[in-house]
This record gives sequence, structure tokens and C-alpha cells, in this order.
Amino acid sequence: MKFPRLKSVYLDSAATTLKPQSVIDAIADFYRNHDGTVHRAIYSYAREATSLYEEARQAVAKFINSQEVIIFTRGTTGSLNLLAQSLRPKKVVVSQTEHHSNIVPWQLVGAEVVPIPVNDDGELILDTFEELLEGADLVSIAHVANVTGTIHPIKEIARRAHAWNIPVAVDGAQAVGHMKVDVTDLDADFYAFSSHKMYGPTGIGVLHGKRSLLEKMKPVDGGGDMIEKVTFAKTTYNSLPLKFEAGTPPIAEAIGLKAAIDFLSTIEHQEEELLAYATEKLQRMPGVRILGNAENKVGIIAFVIEGAHPLDIATLLDCRGIALRSGHHCSQPTMEHFGVTSCLRLSFGVYNQKSDIDALVEALESILQAVFV
Repeated sequence: MKFPRLKSVYLDSAATTLKPQSVIDAIADFYRNHDGTVHRAIYSYAREATSLYEEARQAVAKFINSQEVIIFTRGTTGSLNLLAQSLRPKKVVVSQTEHHSNIVPWQLVGAEVVPIPVNDDGELILDTFEELLEGADLVSIAHVANVTGTIHPIKEIARRAHAWNIPVAVDGAQAVGHMKVDVTDLDADFYAFSSHKMYGPTGIGVLHGKRSLLEKMKPVDGGGDMIEKVTFAKTTYNSLPLKFEAGTPPIAEAIGLKAAIDFLSTIEHQEEELLAYATEKLQRMPGVRILGNAENKVGIIAFVIEGAHPLDIATLLDCRGIALRSGHHCSQPTMEHFGVTSCLRLSFGVYNQKSDIDALVEALESILQAVFV
């Protein structure tokens, strides 16, 4: 397991994961040996590229057990914006701890965005969920909250929403690299995620969608590949998934994503042990407050330290070779819920070990004693 970029203690995988050599090699091999456009020509370069691109789509479908349609987008944000621009709902129910990418796209199309409240542990309070569904066109919710790491009960949410004939979209950005995802079992109508958060390249994401819904939706981007016939008077659209993939797609990135899926299939996650170890270590530190401590969560811990600004701490940790995220993490409503404006966030990848946590705690203790005491 080789990660060329891994030179120090990296604890920011929730922002982006480092890339294994196998992913880098797959992308380089495409450009060296198979570079060509897809779906447009009969010559060998184009046929090879098309084959590799569609193999990547099949790999994604198998990875999340999708029996429906896989659309390649530019990322989770791109997938959610596609849904917003095409569906144009009037009312969307989300969680109180959503990433901005699952709030702003709905607002851009004029939708009312209504949050499901969370408790002090960062867990959804579903007591009034059905009341919130009154008049809603869509439920759009993160599978895993990007700040707290809380795993939301998507299957139960989908069951309740579907009883009202309301479709459910899921932001899976923080889930796919950390846990097994089965969109068929979840009964998610739409499921979005990003390659770069699961050891693949940037610039490509996925939107799984049920065919019956996608067939009724209009494309939001026009150009090559998404058309059936074009005249100056009228255009008809291609079949799924190409209807939503205008222009030359991210071919190399799709191949890199498949390599990342192949890589993940060989890895055994040890996040639960790391999460428990890090939580215990941080809770022992004076002045540390963990934001959200849900029973079900992935390897993400958000915390603040009394009397110390998160940006200052993150800067001083960087000087000691430790990469840790600070800020509002693109989730200002979450910050407001916990009564802060920013926080520190550590998040694990497959390359992390207990020694990384020990190094972090030792550095934090040193910084606090030297600077903030």
C-alpha cells in the first residue's frame, strides 16, 4: 500500500484522501496507451477509451449495488446541483448538519430548505419528521455528516418519505470511502458521491438515480453526447445515462475511480478502533470539547479547545508535520448548532495508525503548554 504523497501525519481525509500508486498508475497508463475520446469514433483509440470508460461505470454500479442508472458528474456538488436544476423542487427537507452543497443548490432554484433538528450528540431527532414532510417535494440528506461523522438512518428516512411518495436524495460523499454502501438496500432514489474522497482522482463524481425518475427529468447541460437529434427548431435527447453527460466526459478520472474501487476492495477498514482510541485520548485533554459524539459514526472527530483558536492550532500543528483541518468545514449551520464559529476536525484514512493519534495528542499538549498557558 503505497501513497507517494504521504510524507507526514495526514488527518484530513474527510476533505480529500491521498491517492495510492495504483490510482496514479491507472491514470498515467490511460494517457500513455489508451488516450482517446469516447462514444464518438470507430478507430481503435476511441474504442479502447470507450470500453475503459464504460467498465468504470459498471464498476461503480457494482461497488454501491446499483441496479439503476450511474451518471458521471464533476463531484458530489455537481450531482446535487444537477438534481436541483432539473427537479426544481419547492420544498426540500434536509438535516441541520448538512454541508453547504446540500443547502445552497436548492436555494438557488428558489426552494424552501427545512432542516431536521439534531441533538447534542449530532443525531437526528425524527420525532417531527413527518410534520416536516408536509408539502415537501424532496428529502435530501447526508449519509454521513461531514463535521460530526454521524451516520444518518437513511433506510428509515427513505421508508418514511416514500410513505408520503416523496423521493430521497443522499449525499454520500463522507460514506463511500468509509463503509459499505448498498443503494438498493437503502432504497435511495438518488445517491451522490465524489471520487477524491475515496482514494480516486478529483474532478469526477457519481449520481446514482432511479431510471423511472431520471427519464422524466430534463437535462441541465447541453452539447455533444447528450443529444439524439438536433435541428435549429428542436432537439431530442439521448437515452440514459448520456442524457445527463454533455460534452467530453472525465475519461481518465473515471478510469482512476475504477482503480480506487479496485484498491478499496483489498482494504480492511480499521476506523472503529482508531475512532475509539482518538476519542478517548482527546476526551482526557483539559479544555477539549468534542462536537457530536453519536453512537453510530465514521472516523471523523470535530473538536474545539477552550481559549485556543482553531486556525492557530492548525497552523502550529502544520509546523510540526501534522495536517488537520480548521474552519467551518462548509457547514455553518452545524457550527451555529454547537455554538461555535469554527472548529478543528480530524479524519482518518486507510493509511492512519494509532501512532498518528499519539503524535497529534503529543503535539497538542506541547502547543497548549508553550503558547496558550
